[in-house]
Amino acid sequence: MQLRKMTLMLAVLGSMSMVLTGCPDGGREDLNCTADTDCVADEICHPTAKVCVQTCSIGDDCPESSKTCEAISASNSTKICKCSTDALCQRDERISDASGLKCSADKVCTGGTTSGCTKDTDCASGQVCNTTTGTCSAASTTCSGEGKATCAYGQYCNSNTCAAVPAPTCENYQNFPGKTTELGNTGPIIFKAVRTSAALDSFCGTGATPKRVKVTVSAYSSTQFPTTKDQLNGLFYVQVAGTKLDGASTISSSAGNYTVTGTNRERADFVMSFCVAESSDTLSLGVYFTGGNFFCYQANY
Repeated sequence: MQLRKMTLMLAVLGSMSMVLTGCPDGGREDLNCTADTDCVADEICHPTAKVCVQTCSIGDDCPESSKTCEAISASNSTKICKCSTDALCQRDERISDASGLKCSADKVCTGGTTSGCTKDTDCASGQVCNTTTGTCSAASTTCSGEGKATCAYGQYCNSNTCAAVPAPTCENYQNFPGKTTELGNTGPIIFKAVRTSAALDSFCGTGATPKRVKVTVSAYSSTQFPTTKDQLNGLFYVQVAGTKLDGASTISSSAGNYTVTGTNRERADFVMSFCVAESSDTLSLGVYFTGGNFFCYQANY
């Protein structure tokens, strides 16, 4: 009887040991995280790469996949296990399929059962996606041209410097009831609006609002813009009172009013037309794409 009890106890202790030491297959599908609580013991969530990384004191604490124990950065002394090659990352035993892991610019293994990121919105704020390697890395702080350029998603190139798109402060935004449910940073990003013209126009007819104000709006997207304005979905403009109306209906079907450019049709420039009273000299406009930013523009004419 005593022998049986000892046998059972050893079996239980053996099982507990397996739980405590873990098994080669960590069971996770990826290493993505947003906070340390998303990671297991002895791991933290990397502050920029947003993947779980193992902490360490010396190199012997680290696994074969990430053999170097170093501080996260010059400004963060926390030591973590860093990788050196994609091939070593693909030996990482913390996830069920490490074949898609890559050694990122932060020297940590990123990705999972797929090739990793496919667009900037798959990465953390302030990062861009290298679609060739499927890894996220810090975005440039300098740029050329306009629009997204080499900046992080949600920023735009402003005088050769990456900057956040202007924060909305207009009454249109303040009165808009959908500000917490319809906006975000993954949809198309509007980064510029310019008043093109303001004049009496047959487009508006001869009624109480005969003046046509044209505003050219520019946006970029992580997905392709449609080739015609009639296929454009999710664009809205918001009146001062906060009422939203269909934005595509303000774009004329005539040539030159809707232009899409870029290798992946990632940029759209479109002319929105508004009919106002002949005496009108200002127009407060709010415009957004579902899931994107809210852009305020004051047209004076």
